[in-house]
Parts: sequence; structure tokens; C-alpha cells
Amino acid sequence: MTFFLTELIIFSALMSVMDKNQQKELYQAIKNGDQEAFKKFYDDSFEKVYIYLRSRGIRSDVAEDLIQKAFIYIWENRHKIKPDLSLHAYLFRIAYTRMINHLNRVNPFDLDELKIEHTDETPLDNLQLSDLQESIEAAVQKMPERRRSVFEHCFINEFTYKETAEILKISPKTVENHMALALKDLRASLKNYLEI
Repeated sequence: MTFFLTELIIFSALMSVMDKNQQKELYQAIKNGDQEAFKKFYDDSFEKVYIYLRSRGIRSDVAEDLIQKAFIYIWENRHKIKPDLSLHAYLFRIAYTRMINHLNRVNPFDLDELKIEHTDETPLDNLQLSDLQESIEAAVQKMPERRRSVFEHCFINEFTYKETAEILKISPKTVENHMALALKDLRASLKNYLEI
């Protein structure tokens, strides 16, 4: 797992915040076939899902293709939309499933497919970021699978506990408990960095 920290921070700052009523209205409009509402949903959601797929090592062109197919699926099945549920969480679940299917088809020896682009400003930045990134990755990889998945959804992808619960089909309280344990694991693993 590679974290594109800069992109995540910038994107989080730019994310528009919609309240529940606005989301419900938007989802209902999409369900009714409103193309402008769907375009708004697309514009608000595409980059967030793209960043997630790229952070999982998916090539740029493959990530775009997977996301496009996820949006097409949602549009073609818009009559099934439940406005009270998060369409963003549903989009993420579809993209995530398509990513898993794609990775299961990838030849493990196809290095071009698994290659991750990475740019740094200076060699010192590169060294520090690389060291911290390896430590974070190691700490996250040591987590039990469910805890790791909850952490990635809530912390990296910035889903709410409720959205994460919907995606993973667990209760929000279970999500909360896993996040508390995940943050405790990270604090313990990154103790040396936190003291600097």
C-alpha cells in the first residue's frame, strides 16, 4: 500500500461538504435520471476514488477504467439507488470490488502492471518520506485484516464510520472500536517518529 499523502491532503481540503438533505436530494435526482445531478456526483467523487485506487498501486489508466465502469454501472442501475444510503460508499464498494477482480487477474510477474509512479522534491525529502512510509506501511500491514480495512476506509479515504460500516457490512460501533485499536497500533509502531 502506498500513501499519496500530498494528494490526499490537497484533495481533502478541496472536497465539497454536502449535508444529508443535499445528498438525499442529489441521489433521488440521479435515481430519476437527472444527468446534471449525476455529473455533479461524478465530479465530486471521481478524484477521491481515483486517489484511493492509485494508493493501492493501480496504474493510472487502469484506475480510470475501473472508475468509469463503476460510474456506468451506477447510471445503468440508477433505479436501484436508495437515497437514504450513501451513493459515495456504494461507488467505492463497486470500484473496490472491480479493483480486487483486476488484481486477481494480473500476472504477479508483470512488473509494469504493478509499477507505482513516485516523485519527490529532494533526495532528503525522498529518504525521510520513504522511511516514514515504510514504517506506516509496516504498521498497517501488521494490523488484523478487518482492522486494517477499517483504518484504510476511515483514515486514508476519509469515509465516515457509518459509510465504512455500510461498505464493510459491520456496525458503526465495530468500526469505532477498530479505529481506536488501529490508532493505538500506529502510535505504538511510530513512537520514535512521534518523539521527534
